Amino acid sequence: MARAPAKTAREPLTPERIEAAALELIERQGLAGFSTRKLAGELHCEAMSIYHYFPSKGHLLDALVDRVVGEEMTVLEPHARDWRRRIEGVAREWRAIALKRPHFHAYLAVHRLNTPKALIWLNGIIGVFRQLGLGEETGVRTFRTFGYYIMGSLLDETAGYSRGPSTVDPVPDELLAAKYPNVAAAGKWFRPEQLEATFEHGLKVALDGIERELAATESGEGGQK
Repeated sequence: MARAPAKTAREPLTPERIEAAALELIERQGLAGFSTRKLAGELHCEAMSIYHYFPSKGHLLDALVDRVVGEEMTVLEPHARDWRRRIEGVAREWRAIALKRPHFHAYLAVHRLNTPKALIWLNGIIGVFRQLGLGEETGVRTFRTFGYYIMGSLLDETAGYSRGPSTVDPVPDELLAAKYPNVAAAGKWFRPEQLEATFEHGLKVALDGIERELAATESGEGGQK
C-alpha cells in the first residue's frame, strides 16, 4: 500500500506572527474589511486561537499601534539640543510609515497613542517641544500645531485629495484653462511626483516658523507662557 503523504508541521501561532499577518492583511484589503475571521483564514487557524492572544479586535489593533510605533519610530530624549534635525527626522519617519502602511496609517494618525510603547515615544517628542524655550503652554501648543501639519498632510497624501472622489463629468482641460486659470496653473504641482517636495516644503515652513518664534522669545518680543 502507498504511504500517506507526511503532514507538514504548521508554523506555531505567536503574537508576533499574528501581528505581522494582520498588518499585511490590512494593507491588502483595507482596514474597513479587516476582521479576526479573515485573519484566522490567513493564518489557517480558528478565530478563537487569535482571541487566546488578543481578547478582541481592539486589543489587536492596540498591539499593532505599539508594534509600528515601537519598531519604526525613534524615541527622542526630552531635551532641545539640535531640536530641528531631530524633529525633521520624526516627520520623515511618520511619512515613511504612511507610505509603507497607508491603510493602517489612517487608523494610527487618529489614535490617541496611549498604548505603552506609543506613550514612550509621545513622551519624548512632547518633551522636546516643551523644552524648546517657548514656555510651557506655547511649547505644547506648538507640538499640537506641528502634529496637525504632519498628520493632515500624510492623510491627504495617502488617502485624501489625490485619491478622493471626483465629479462624474470633469471640466475639459481647455475650459479649465480659460475659466479657472489659477486651478489649471496649479495642477502640475498636485501630481504624485510632487508630493515629497511639497511635504518637505511644508516641513521647512513649519520649522522656520518655530525658529522665528524662538528668536522673538529670546529677544523679549515673544511672550512666555
